[in-house]
Amino acid sequence: MIEAFEKLAYGIQLSLEPSNLLYALIGSVLGTLVGVLPGLGPVTTIAVLLPVTYHAGSPLGAIIMLASIYYGAMYGGSTTSILLRVPGEAASVVTCIDGHAMAKKGRAGPALAIAAIGSFIAGTLAVCALALVGPIFAGFAVSFGPPEYFALAVFGLALSATLSGGSPVRGFCMVLAGLLLGLVGVDTLTGVERYTFGIMEISDGIDLVPMLMGLFGIGEILHNLEDKSGSSLISSKIGRLFPSRQDWRESSGAIGRGTVIGFFVGLIPGGGAILASLMSYALEKKISKKPEEFGHGAIAGVAGPESANNSAATASFIPLLTLGLPGNAVTAVLFAGLLIQNVQPGPLMLVKSPDVFWGVIASMYVGNFMLLILNLPLVGLWVQLLRVPSWILSPAILLIAIFGTYSLRNNFADVSTLMIFGAIGYVLRKASLDAGPLIMAFILANIMDLSLRQSLLMGDGNIAIIISRPISGVILAVALIVVGSQFFKYIRGGQKANAKLAEAKT
Repeated sequence: MIEAFEKLAYGIQLSLEPSNLLYALIGSVLGTLVGVLPGLGPVTTIAVLLPVTYHAGSPLGAIIMLASIYYGAMYGGSTTSILLRVPGEAASVVTCIDGHAMAKKGRAGPALAIAAIGSFIAGTLAVCALALVGPIFAGFAVSFGPPEYFALAVFGLALSATLSGGSPVRGFCMVLAGLLLGLVGVDTLTGVERYTFGIMEISDGIDLVPMLMGLFGIGEILHNLEDKSGSSLISSKIGRLFPSRQDWRESSGAIGRGTVIGFFVGLIPGGGAILASLMSYALEKKISKKPEEFGHGAIAGVAGPESANNSAATASFIPLLTLGLPGNAVTAVLFAGLLIQNVQPGPLMLVKSPDVFWGVIASMYVGNFMLLILNLPLVGLWVQLLRVPSWILSPAILLIAIFGTYSLRNNFADVSTLMIFGAIGYVLRKASLDAGPLIMAFILANIMDLSLRQSLLMGDGNIAIIISRPISGVILAVALIVVGSQFFKYIRGGQKANAKLAEAKT
């Protein structure tokens, strides 16, 4: 333990060098802006900036800047999720649920502040955990095979359905819709088109960004056009900016639990910040004494997911650095950045490039501290967006969504996708259906499809291989318990409601 902290101190010393501090500052500011601006994301930004790393003074400085963009976007994405119900980054989808509800109640300040503070605490604890037990958990994660990935995907879908907040039947219907949409495109194994109906534009599948922006951004604008008050997209009441003692009591436990969940999920390749925030939200809702408040402005529903996604973003560097195994799209781009700098990620990195390994890990702590200093004083500035009239804000969001979507691939078909899902988002809002389960199922669809096929190949067509393996069997059992408890709770609630109605009639 002492040796690990000595190496971490060495890394902090490297990351505090003026040039590396400058790279961390640039990356943190860019990451926050990328997260705030809908339609952009850390993957796109890091990919665009890869050529810049050729001119960086050192490999460490280049990777620090790219890594800072990543976890800076984790915070920035919460801003538009809370203020406008538009997830600036995919991992912020869950934050939309209670964060935006808090903003509608005039409590955007505490929501933004707890997102920043929770992210900082989670990032700090995750960095310490990386130095101590990261390689051990990375060794466990590499033992995951296709059956375990399939079980993890099923578990994620079971949790997704609980986000509906009402009938689990509605939740599972949204999950099924998300799975169907996620499987659209050419099958990578057989080359056969699935659900494309001859439309070439979707032969490569439906892009996630236009889908997100349409369902949450355009759908929200269309829904708010019916608001006759029309002063702004959300309430113009601001309230106090910093969390009260009651807010701290309700969110402190959520921050701790979100940090632990995010760290473990981040270590598993393919887990990622999205699944971590989803699991954190589901857990907080399960253990809360007032679960009915979730979806209506529960601060624990902001603190937990925001802590989880930051912790997961930090932990995802361990498989990348120690195993040379990128666990998600962002770390895959960072993998390319390391190769550009002639640094080979993997077990030998600790021997050949210890300065890069420990410098990058330590820079995460420095970057999180920098984000806290930068963003807390700016909370009031972000909250002022609540005062912008809807006739200004709605067209601005629409333009940002259109240009942000088009800039990804310079393809007008993506703009068409944006508008189609905008209409779908509006219909879902009118029908009181939550788009969260649909999005989560869409993201997990390909993981589930590919891992199931690989599992069947491993078991010579016998699906029992998924149940017989200990880890995947346990995960599936937990998923079954989650699904069963949801239906039991819903049926029991319906029986109680019917009993009360019968008593009222008599």
